[in-house]
Amino acid sequence: MAKSVNKVILVGNVGKDPEIKFAANGNAVASFSLATTDRTKDQTGNWTDRTEWHNLVAFQRTAEIIRDYVKKGSKIYVEGRIQTRSWDDKETNQKRYRTEIIVNDLVLLSGRGEGESGGSRSGSSYDQRQPAHADDLVQSTEITDDDIPF
Repeated sequence: MAKSVNKVILVGNVGKDPEIKFAANGNAVASFSLATTDRTKDQTGNWTDRTEWHNLVAFQRTAEIIRDYVKKGSKIYVEGRIQTRSWDDKETNQKRYRTEIIVNDLVLLSGRGEGESGGSRSGSSYDQRQPAHADDLVQSTEITDDDIPF
């Protein structure tokens, strides 16, 4: 069988406060959206932004870190994989699909107090340092306040 790769790397801003649920076995599950923006020049030389929204899901310890540290507006670096779920809609009897990013690794890029809530986030010892390979990526995809669509 040929080798394949399913890896996603995103740097963006959280669209709203993450939703945290707990599975029957007690494991935390975090669901949230992430905005990434591409800026390009149109034919007249004006800059145009195109924002893409991504659905993200994290489990166990990563979900707990998200619960404790990630808020609307937080800037994060995420590594994960794409997964598409399908189900039958009970009301319309149609097949529904949802494509999500399953988070494997997370780096908090916002400082304490950044994001909409603005409060101090204490009680966890999560290391906010970036992995060495993320420095170049973050600098090349720096997002300013003008890039945030909310």
